[in-house]
Amino acid sequence: MGFFLKLRKTMSEPARPVAGFTLFELVVTLTVLSILIMGTIPLMTNAVRRQKEERLRDTLRQIRLAIDDFKRDTIGSCPQGAVSTVNPIGRGMINVPSDPRSRVVIDDCTIFTMDNYDRYPPSLEILVEGVAVRPRGLNIMGGSGLRPGTPGATDLGDVIEEKIKVYLRELPIDPMTGESNWELRSSYQTPDESSWDSINVFDVRSSSEQEGLNGVKYSEW
Repeated sequence: MGFFLKLRKTMSEPARPVAGFTLFELVVTLTVLSILIMGTIPLMTNAVRRQKEERLRDTLRQIRLAIDDFKRDTIGSCPQGAVSTVNPIGRGMINVPSDPRSRVVIDDCTIFTMDNYDRYPPSLEILVEGVAVRPRGLNIMGGSGLRPGTPGATDLGDVIEEKIKVYLRELPIDPMTGESNWELRSSYQTPDESSWDSINVFDVRSSSEQEGLNGVKYSEW
């Protein structure tokens, strides 16, 4: 009986208001959230740009190393006017300076124009397509290689089949533009020249005119 009287008393009492946020509190909360969001957006944007810049540095380094690798493989190759390297396995290469980083010599001289005296790659695409090479010849002055008459040197004078060497797995994309539209410079041009003379590829730069976080344009990296 006491339980029902208590229940009736509870049901007859007016409902108490539920506690909530005032309009002022909501305005303050939204203001604080807006400030936090506005402060986070620039940080996120800079983080994305910084990642792209790191990829640009790595890509430029990769391409420039491939260009230098190609250049090393031209040392001692392709006399002016020749269509192939003269005897890359021995007699014609005796006085070529040794470089342990270069194991082959480029044997397709048709890829070089008459004005490409420095023998840098004629295009970026050829670094991906590859060029015909042969084993680098003996270097008696450098003291390296097998000497005629020694064991294992029997067939060095024979014609060895050409192989194709590639210097880049694929044509890299400029992270700042999303395309492979690199600005090229030959070994006969100054850095401030705006158009490529199409003689050879000595250096590459981004075609983006935007400024990096370091204050230097990407096209000047």
